[in-house]
Amino acid sequence: MNHLLLTSIQNDRVKQWASLLDKKYRDRTGQFIIEGVHLVQEAFRSSAAVKCVVYNGERGIPQELEIFAREGSTEWVQATPQVMAKCTGTDTPPPVFAVLEKINRDDNALFREGGLVVVLDGVRDPGNVGTIIRSADAVGADAVVLGKGSVDLYNPKTVRSTMGSLFHLPIIEADLAELLPEAQSRGIKLVGTSLQAAHTCYSYDWTSSTWLLMGNESEGLSEAVRQTVDESVIIPMQGDAESLNVAMASTVLLYEALRQRKYS
Repeated sequence: MNHLLLTSIQNDRVKQWASLLDKKYRDRTGQFIIEGVHLVQEAFRSSAAVKCVVYNGERGIPQELEIFAREGSTEWVQATPQVMAKCTGTDTPPPVFAVLEKINRDDNALFREGGLVVVLDGVRDPGNVGTIIRSADAVGADAVVLGKGSVDLYNPKTVRSTMGSLFHLPIIEADLAELLPEAQSRGIKLVGTSLQAAHTCYSYDWTSSTWLLMGNESEGLSEAVRQTVDESVIIPMQGDAESLNVAMASTVLLYEALRQRKYS
């Protein structure tokens, strides 16, 4: 296999890929970057639209990816470590990155009978959003909704922290002012968290169609979203910790929903 070798960070394609670190260019082109062997593997396994794979020419194609290089129609390009670093914005560049088309999501998954959906209202930390997506994937949730004001799903840090789960379930960016009333009109319960809640997360019944609403790291749910909540729960705490971070809290609640649905 003779793959093109890119050596200059001034190359037009290199500049184009590097621009995908910026949300404005991701939105304009409908493309984004994933980094590392595991994410590229997951993209191929889930039949995502991989336009191009770029690997470190000094190290060659990672062994785990050779099978995909042999069989698909995707373009493979060699690059120098300098080019890899420029396009991924990292000091120690990964051995491989890929350019993908943004994923078309089917929002029918939101309204499944008995569904479980996580809705994020202004969650801004990429690590938190990525972790919540992984937890939602782990418990078999139907979808994740990113409301306005949440971090961009295709931010490289968000993508990295999903560890590939962004390819496993629908993640939908939406305006909650429109979406939440529609969910309620279909009989879906909107559940938030509150320190004043009457229910603990263990006494609440998670078995019917439920959307779990989680808010911003410091402010919690916005006032408009809080007004739509049907029920609030509290995660009981025995020790002296003031609170759990939003990703940990989401995970605790999702696993209680899973326990009631599958293991009660």
